[in-house]
Amino acid sequence: MSKEPKLSFKQQQLIVRENAIVDATNSLLAKKGFDLMTMDEVAAEVGIAKASLYKHFPSKEALAAAAMIRLLENTLAFVRGMATDRAPIEQLKGVLQWALEIRMKGGLPTLPAENTSLREALLNNTRYISRLMDLNELMGELIERARADGKIRKDLPTEVVLFTIYARSCDPTLDYLRSNEQYSSDQVINFLLSTCFDGLS
Repeated sequence: MSKEPKLSFKQQQLIVRENAIVDATNSLLAKKGFDLMTMDEVAAEVGIAKASLYKHFPSKEALAAAAMIRLLENTLAFVRGMATDRAPIEQLKGVLQWALEIRMKGGLPTLPAENTSLREALLNNTRYISRLMDLNELMGELIERARADGKIRKDLPTEVVLFTIYARSCDPTLDYLRSNEQYSSDQVINFLLSTCFDGLS
């Protein structure tokens, strides 16, 4: 069995710096959104020159793609790590709860759907697409199993259920209720989980 080649000190430094850049991007995307975030802010947050930032990521779109890839990889790890003895519907609720808890802590980047250059950058990024497809497949399997258990309506296509769950993780209702300070974080998350999975009736 061959050992993986040991990374040089310079390579390790590069990885640490790129992780710090993605951390900063993630935080700024969660706080300000893609349109308001600037390369200058990311560089300042990391404590590097803007020219150094461009050596790692050539554009704001590339930064956003890196943040989304990390989010997808973290989500995949969470989904794969869930206890398999939990009912499929409970696993789906668990994924949404996890995403909402991350949002509560300001750690879930949000991207505008209508930005053409950003959409093209994501669609042309093979790492992003492969992880998105992996996640969609895993979530789709859970949705199908929950439907077979009678927990999800049979007339709803899988992609409708899937993107309803994704949309709820980015729901602006969370920000409004959180800023209102009338409800606790747990209450807000439970409201969103309930309306997503139980409806309003």
